[in-house]
Amino acid sequence: MKQFRTRFAGHAAKHFQWRVEGKVGVVTLNRPERKNPLTFDSYAELRELFRSLQYAEDVKTVVFTGAGGNFCSGGDVHEIIGPLTKMSMPELMEFTRMTGDLIKAMRNCPQPVISAIEGVCAGAGALIALFSDLRYASPDAKVAYLFTRVGLAGCDMGACAMLPRVIGQGRASELLYTGRSMSADEGLAWGFFNAVKAPVLPVAMEAAAALASGPTFAHAMTKKMLHQEWNAGLDEAIEMEAQAQAICMQTGDFRRAYEAFAAKRKPVFEGD
Repeated sequence: MKQFRTRFAGHAAKHFQWRVEGKVGVVTLNRPERKNPLTFDSYAELRELFRSLQYAEDVKTVVFTGAGGNFCSGGDVHEIIGPLTKMSMPELMEFTRMTGDLIKAMRNCPQPVISAIEGVCAGAGALIALFSDLRYASPDAKVAYLFTRVGLAGCDMGACAMLPRVIGQGRASELLYTGRSMSADEGLAWGFFNAVKAPVLPVAMEAAAALASGPTFAHAMTKKMLHQEWNAGLDEAIEMEAQAQAICMQTGDFRRAYEAFAAKRKPVFEGD
């Protein structure tokens, strides 16, 4: 764990800021002068961070945010889009698979990931928000899947699989075909955002701290089931959840919750 903290401490992360507050890890995209775009290097480092989180026993939840009043403007036009126009098909496939691997790493890490979204949230930034477990927004947040506006399909990084599940097929189709921005009010009404408040980062941090103080093994199991049951039939899902709950019933947190209830006090979870 010391190695994890050292490598991804705020001063050590090269392409974004990383800090741990209590049990909450905070990722801050920090290129505010460009509305926090991603580069080849930041994609790769973010992928490695989320892969490493499975070993981070002292990090119970993660908050993803951006500096300077914007979340993320997507792939950097000059550092990503330009070079992509000159790459061979094998090179392009290496890049698109790497971006998908970031999403897979976010979904596979046991910690709930919470996005705190202000201002511009576009392209790959909108995908990071989409694949977070919870999303909180400021009133000025604008989410846009801009891929068709640069001549690409809207099916980037799993968008066509996930966005319809969150906001419905018709709404997702409109956003993915047109590339228009979804406002904070629309996102709240459609179920994309869990809440819209300003300032948004304290709201996300409060939610993250609350989850971090809860039964984190059980939270990890919930996340795993939410992910795995996408492709399961109802009978299969019921059996998967029966097994998951039986495993959770063997944890110390389950016993602690019962003992606290019997003693008429609030349980203190330890995550095991």
